[in-house]
Amino acid sequence: MSPVTRIHDTAPPRERALMVGTALYDSDPLLTVEESLDELARLADTAGIDVVGQTMQRFEKPHSATYIGPGKVEEVKALLEELDAGVVIFDDELLPRHQRELEEIFGEEIKVVDRTALILDIFAQHAQTREGKLQVELAQLEYRLPRLTRMWTHLARQAGGRAGGATGGVGLRGPGETQLETDRREIGRRIALIREELDAVRAHRERHRSKRQQTELQVVAIVGYTNAGKSTLLNRLSGADVYAADQLFATLDPTTRKVNMPGGREVLFTDTVGFIQKLPTQIVAAFRATLEEIGEADMLLHVVDATHPNMAAQIEAVEDTLAELEVDHLPMVVALNKADALHDRAAVDALQLSVPAALVSARTGKGIDELLTLVEATMVGLLEPVRVHIPYERGDLLSLFYERGQVDGETHSGTGVKLYGRLPPRLLPVFADYTE
Repeated sequence: MSPVTRIHDTAPPRERALMVGTALYDSDPLLTVEESLDELARLADTAGIDVVGQTMQRFEKPHSATYIGPGKVEEVKALLEELDAGVVIFDDELLPRHQRELEEIFGEEIKVVDRTALILDIFAQHAQTREGKLQVELAQLEYRLPRLTRMWTHLARQAGGRAGGATGGVGLRGPGETQLETDRREIGRRIALIREELDAVRAHRERHRSKRQQTELQVVAIVGYTNAGKSTLLNRLSGADVYAADQLFATLDPTTRKVNMPGGREVLFTDTVGFIQKLPTQIVAAFRATLEEIGEADMLLHVVDATHPNMAAQIEAVEDTLAELEVDHLPMVVALNKADALHDRAAVDALQLSVPAALVSARTGKGIDELLTLVEATMVGLLEPVRVHIPYERGDLLSLFYERGQVDGETHSGTGVKLYGRLPPRLLPVFADYTE
């Protein structure tokens, strides 16, 4: 008799969560409460959480103690019990005092999580490189430091003084210090250490960037709302194999690939972390080194999910973040992605974009040639007009001009070659001794 094979699922059970959305009466958010909760549900699913219910409240201002009003708190408490949910997720960032009060009311069995903590958890799951992991840990520690609450109640014991009693013996008497304060100091030290390590990574990245700029290749930074298809587009453009999935924040670490443009020149395309509405300030601060790749680019390629019902709001969220990063002055081309899944072009046609745009499908390749033509035309517009006389023995400079610039005319003399054309601004110093 053959043995019976039993298959056991070793994956931990998914947690069940109730979502809570809020809105101010006089506010004008990018998304409605319902739309924002839909996005929050996708975030929860990416984090491995099942959403089993939701509720919302509109108010003039948040309650000072519990963020939502006392009546809504009791309603949430009842829903958690009714739905057998162990997590309550708020669609906004809670202040530490709000979280402490809510945890006290809901009890030890219920986790109180806000949008920021959820995004940080997803980042922790998806970070692959050492730099990415350090950045996530830094953001998490800075977020958690003022929130050492219920899970740390055992730390409120005195490590000295009264904890040892007035006659506690040698080593136990003294002014004392709560274990909570000790942990805060320890976290502070860890934060300082991570910042030092990230500064070293940043210096290495700067050296790498400087070396890359010596090749004088122009750089296009790919930006966009999370899950717009940036990594898939980079794969299509470069033939690379960057991880891409139908998830929010599927990729965090920047990836740079070389792409051959229609006119023959080579350009570097860099994929960056996706943006999202209500992007936590901890993320922007912690991922400073990664986001610097955007600021060092020559232009931006903004990838938009043309099938998303909130496409216009997502575009605005990305533009707001670019303005926060002070890179909104860079030239831009828009890739309206997922054309293969677009059934109604009305929303796309209604967009009033101030920059060139192409409707593409990163999955099938539709519209990619048109997109690259737009990118190349924009980059040619960035070139500076120049006239140079290059000696025949400097064939390397002649080749560099042809490879990195645009030649409009060429004449030969007894001493060298005269070129008329345009060059990237960063290349002008290389030809400074030969300009006319």
